[in-house]
Amino acid sequence: MQQFIDEFKLNFIDQNRYQYILEGLKNTIIISLLAVVVGIAIGFLVAIIRSNHDKTGHMKIANALCKVYLTVIRGTPTMIQLLIIYYVIFASVNVPKLVVAFIAFGLNSGAYVAEIVRSGIMAVDHGQFEAGRSLGLNYKQTMRYIIMPQAFKNVLPALGNEFIVLLKETSISGYIGLTDLTHGGDIIRGITFSAMMPLLAVALIYLILVMGLSYCMERLERRLRVNER
Repeated sequence: MQQFIDEFKLNFIDQNRYQYILEGLKNTIIISLLAVVVGIAIGFLVAIIRSNHDKTGHMKIANALCKVYLTVIRGTPTMIQLLIIYYVIFASVNVPKLVVAFIAFGLNSGAYVAEIVRSGIMAVDHGQFEAGRSLGLNYKQTMRYIIMPQAFKNVLPALGNEFIVLLKETSISGYIGLTDLTHGGDIIRGITFSAMMPLLAVALIYLILVMGLSYCMERLERRLRVNER
């Protein structure tokens, strides 16, 4: 027990080293939240363009561009994308690392959100489109009021899983010198030469974040199911 206390004091109390964890946690949460917003915006836009093309044959150029985006993003590692955006695209521009990180993760997440949402849209029975048209709604109104609400409820579990994956993927932010939660633990480990305590602390915090996010998604699913009754 005394050894545990000494290790805890060495890694977190001495010289206020716990601040590395707190700073990393703050950056991780900020990156994750902003990346989710970017990913949802891009994902829904791409999904609507692709599903529109699949159903009507319109927007051929936009659909082709979306397919290129999806192929590139889903076909390359997230870490490589992060490094390219930081060291190549923004190499000559003084952009904060936090901004680079949430842009990179948002672009990456958007590709997966797009396919998740598109699958939800395509899963809605075609009769729903016909019902909307029979009520006098145009294509945009049908998508907004009839198709998208049903598609969102269908893909909510998959979206929740994607957000959890995104949260954990932010652990590579340290590759561009940004102090995220994982990098904060690495800094402490580099100072104290004690690996177990910082790594366990980081793992525990990630676990708590994921459990909290999972709980929120379950509550949202239950509420949506209640509204269907």
